[in-house]
Formats: sequence, C-alpha cells, structure tokens
Amino acid sequence: MTLQDLREQVCAANRALEPSGLVRLTWGNVSGIDRASGLWAIKPSGVDYSALTPADIVVLDLEGNVVEGKLRPSSDTKTHLVLYREFSAIGGITHTHSLHATMFAQAGRELPCFGTTHADHFHGTVPIVRALTPAEVADDYEHFTGVAIVERLRELNLNPLEMPAVLQLHHAPFTFGKTAMDSLHNSIALEMCAHMALGSISLNPAMNSIPEHILEKHHLRKHGPGAYYGQKK
Repeated sequence: MTLQDLREQVCAANRALEPSGLVRLTWGNVSGIDRASGLWAIKPSGVDYSALTPADIVVLDLEGNVVEGKLRPSSDTKTHLVLYREFSAIGGITHTHSLHATMFAQAGRELPCFGTTHADHFHGTVPIVRALTPAEVADDYEHFTGVAIVERLRELNLNPLEMPAVLQLHHAPFTFGKTAMDSLHNSIALEMCAHMALGSISLNPAMNSIPEHILEKHHLRKHGPGAYYGQKK
C-alpha cells in the first residue's frame, strides 16, 4: 500500500462518518495502518468531514512522529497509537460519540448480547473500560485511555477482532477492524445493537442474554474457521 492509498482509505472512512449518522459536529475520527511500512494515518483535529481531502490526512509512525501532513492530528491520536502498538491484528480504529452506544458508556453499562444481530458482529458482551485515575488524566489523558482499553481487553482475554468494540466509561465507544472502513462498519453495527438493546430492555426489563449455543452459531458462521456467510473469495 502506498501512502496515497492509505490516505485515501482513511479519508473515505472519515467522510463516511457523518452520512452514517454516527457523529454530530466533529465528534469522531477514523484511522488506518499499513503494517508493512509501520505507518498509519488519522483525521486532522477539528476539521469538518465534508471538507476533508486525502492531503489533509495526517500520517504518523509507530513512535507517534508525524511523517506527512501539515495539520495537527486528532486529539485522540495517542489512544489510537497505543492500540496499534499493542495489537498487531488491528488495521483500523474508529472513535465516535454515537448516541445509543455512548448512553451505555456514560451509564457504565456493558452491552449484553441479546440477539443474533449482535452475535453476528460481536462475540458476546461488549465490555466497559474502567475510568481513568486523576493521575492518568493529568499525566497524559489520551495515552492512558489507550492503556485502559488494552488492559481491559487483556484482562478479559479478548481478541480485538472477535470483540471489535469497547465502551469507555464516562466517555464513548471505540471500535476496531481489519481496515479503517471495517472499523467504521463495526461502529455502525455497535450503534445499531445498542439502540436495539435499549428498546428490548424497555419492552422486557427482565430479559436475558441470547443462549450461548445461538451466540456461538451466529458468530462462528460469519467469523469462525468454517465460516460460510457471504461469498468465497
């Protein structure tokens, strides 16, 4: 992948945020990485999505140094950087403040798997990540946001491509994928699942999570070694 390819892919994913309904104002960002070169790209801070061009996208290395780009990268850059450094399988990251998923994050409620729509995308309950300490916020807020996410995924022994989403307490969701656009698709799925979960709970406050055997069937038919969803490549 060339740097131009990377910038174009990341630009396209960021420009898709607003039409997807996931963001208002500039409340979100998408990044993507080229593992072969060790370079990754992210939206510049505070720039309207509709005005973004590939030339605006900021390219960095895995030390956090800007390699190309005249604009300041997203304020969430250090969070993305920690995740790329700690999980080599991650190829793209999306962060939004989408309405319903953020409700769960702010309430400190994990997102249970109530049905097959959720199971198709997320292998079980989407976890809550702990709040940062006062010392972490004062020292390097964005860096320690990434540290807390990594800590939670490892604590639960979760593969970030099988559980490509977390809910940051008091904050909002982060999603992961094989590419920038893939991570965006997971954000769309997360928001839809959160919306459906809130509606389901309102209809049946005593409802339980989906039975384990149905969860496993739906997730593995799409993501497992014997997956048969979609067309063969």
